[in-house]
Amino acid sequence: MKRTTLLLCAALFLSVNSCRKQESSVSTDHPAIPDPASLDKFIQAKLETEEQFLWAWASDDQIWTALSNSDYVLSVGYQPAGFSNLDEKIHLIDLQSSEWKGARDAVFRIVLDSERSLNPSLKTSDILAYEENPNLPVFDVYVKNPQTITALRNSNLLRYAEPIGYEPYMTTVSERSSSGCGSNTAQTGLVAGTDYTVIAPNCKQSWNYSYHNIAQAWANGNTGAGVTVMIVDSGCSSSQENLGSAFNQGQSSGRTVTKYYTLPGATSANDPCGHGTSMMGTCTGPRGTDGNTVGVAYNANLVGVRAADDVYLDTSNETVGVSNAFTLAGNTASVKIVSMSMGRLTTASQIRDAIIYAYNQGKLIFCAAGTSFSWTAWFAGVIFPASMTQAVAVTGIKTNLTSRCSACHSGSKVDFVVVMEKNSDDHPLSLADSGDAPSTVGGSSVSTATTAGIAALVWGKYPSWTRQQVYDRLKTSANYYPSRNGEFGWGRINAQTATQ
Repeated sequence: MKRTTLLLCAALFLSVNSCRKQESSVSTDHPAIPDPASLDKFIQAKLETEEQFLWAWASDDQIWTALSNSDYVLSVGYQPAGFSNLDEKIHLIDLQSSEWKGARDAVFRIVLDSERSLNPSLKTSDILAYEENPNLPVFDVYVKNPQTITALRNSNLLRYAEPIGYEPYMTTVSERSSSGCGSNTAQTGLVAGTDYTVIAPNCKQSWNYSYHNIAQAWANGNTGAGVTVMIVDSGCSSSQENLGSAFNQGQSSGRTVTKYYTLPGATSANDPCGHGTSMMGTCTGPRGTDGNTVGVAYNANLVGVRAADDVYLDTSNETVGVSNAFTLAGNTASVKIVSMSMGRLTTASQIRDAIIYAYNQGKLIFCAAGTSFSWTAWFAGVIFPASMTQAVAVTGIKTNLTSRCSACHSGSKVDFVVVMEKNSDDHPLSLADSGDAPSTVGGSSVSTATTAGIAALVWGKYPSWTRQQVYDRLKTSANYYPSRNGEFGWGRINAQTATQ
């Protein structure tokens, strides 16, 4: 289902050295920190030729370079000797069985013994970076000895050993930590009839809905009722009542909103960035009476998850947070659709494991193909995890219907597109962090949340359908079907046709 630049997922919105979002100091007793320049060039070359980057392609020295130029966190995937086809079984394995516990303990012992050769006083708690996910055969450890990498990769119990806090060509900490953030404020100067249409009972319908016949789908009674969508992002603003106490108002009723946080270090689901709030508003904002904007699936249930600080998943805790969010989705029976407008350039197998875990339990997963920043514009292909076959990749196009948006990624791995940018660079409406005046949001991010909302309209119409049946209906209603465009996949979904 996809292909193209960088993301930062929104996407991407992709938003070296000793500056990374989570830095770690190293004593003079530890090995020197290599220059990452050659590693970054290697990653770039693979992305350009293979349209993905797998850490399995990297040498032990390159993995050490990545670790020592980030936060030293190594993600270690394991399995019993001779085990096969884990992708098919990952949601069924019993990690507490003697077979799996034995494999885990043996691999962990490799790490502990190797690290103790540098520091004999190390305890298990000293090297465990994060609490282990009880659903996945992986753990995260601090590695300060480059020989640990070699020892692990020589084990027949190892699936992968990856640095999850490293991305190439990183800029300053402040630039990266604000990727996709800070702009979700009320937009001044919006014009009725141009930027929105006022509809009953008293709300604003975004200008771009007409390109997908969303209002016509509503007119036939398709509002997403009975469907639960999980938005995995930077959280949900506690100040936006339309995603809280006023989630049910006007023509939105009888639905639920639940908020979680899976990001290690977070203490609440509150959105410090604004990006997650805008995605939730795009997908499920109420059709209310307060003059705010209405979401695509205004009667769908919402599960909002704070899994990252921003849209560029370039730190180890964000990788873990997203992984935890997808296993939460897999274990939540009511969730049918998962939408994530975040991503990264390099493949993180820990996230991959979790997405497959959720996919194997019937979830329909939408991911942003990527939205570039100035420092990531060298890659325009579909970012990870939208590049996975288990994900539906979505990007944005302009109102001319032939050009991708100014910062959007595209390519053969894209499944669908959403019209979300006027030639004047105006973008669709969504819910701001607070208040009843809409914000605007662009990129592959808003495209993804919009498509997830349309999918909820379809699944609400046909509640007994499988994920594949819903996807097929989206596909057959799109403008390029039965052909597939090399940059835009099946094209623009017609929500009216899809819900007939």
